[in-house]
Amino acid sequence: MQNLDNILSLEKLDFFARRLVEGFLTGKHKSPFHGFSVEFADHRSYNSGESTKNVDWKLYARTDKLFVKRFEEETNLRCRIILDVSSSMFYPFFDRGSSIDNPNKILYSVYSAASLMKLFKNQRDAVGLSLYSDDLHFHSSCKTTQKHHLVLQNNMIEIVNKSKNLDFKKTSTVNSIHSIASQLQKRSLVLLFTDMFDSDNNIDDIFLSLQHLKFQKHEVIIFHLYDSKTEYDLNFPNTPHKFIDIETNEKIKLNPMDLRKIYKDKSSNFKNYIKLKCLEHKIDLVNVDINQGIEQILSAYLLKRKKMF
Repeated sequence: MQNLDNILSLEKLDFFARRLVEGFLTGKHKSPFHGFSVEFADHRSYNSGESTKNVDWKLYARTDKLFVKRFEEETNLRCRIILDVSSSMFYPFFDRGSSIDNPNKILYSVYSAASLMKLFKNQRDAVGLSLYSDDLHFHSSCKTTQKHHLVLQNNMIEIVNKSKNLDFKKTSTVNSIHSIASQLQKRSLVLLFTDMFDSDNNIDDIFLSLQHLKFQKHEVIIFHLYDSKTEYDLNFPNTPHKFIDIETNEKIKLNPMDLRKIYKDKSSNFKNYIKLKCLEHKIDLVNVDINQGIEQILSAYLLKRKKMF
């Protein structure tokens, strides 16, 4: 059996993120954004021999003296990644550990977040991370430094590697989102990775909490993660199964084929209602089947970022 003490390492995560982002940018989106945005601060006297790149020629025409424009550098964008790390995000649970070729929802989210962080670093965007389940467990500030990125990645890796001792941990999205929103001081692009399953709240309550972010002028993208084969199509063999609720430990025995049709209808209604609520609250929704590639995450982020500027 594979040693679960090291399901995911920093080296593996960094290598995958770098390879994916570099290939993605080279192929589909060559250099979509560059460097810092700058804001004019003041003037200073021109020093003989330095570059004339930032000389204010209009001021020279009025004063017959050379002055250089000085700028304040600001990051292009502040991005807040929020990961639902409740027990349902560890589905499907693999005894031998999951991999990027066969991920569960939490591993898919972590690889996606790491790839986005790599993209942020390339564009000098500031990034922060929040992790929640039944409570808000981790919340960082937004920074651009390499040390900060390593801290965020290590926190995500620690979550994934805890899967071997997975507890039945519920989801409380509403309280966590309100707590995060109260701590965000500047306008940000908020990226929420979740399966939209909540033990304590219904969908309407979740979107009311997300409206807290919208009221503060944050842009929000929901990456709705699911395993389409089993969670939505109930694609299991035609034999009796024992199903266990991964958050409540509730158990039920049944043959999936006996209720597959009605289950698929309810699942479809669930997804459609989430889509409807996103339209109502002007929130971008990306449906993410974990059996598909992570490129869809990068495409959605770049499209939203382009609309913001």
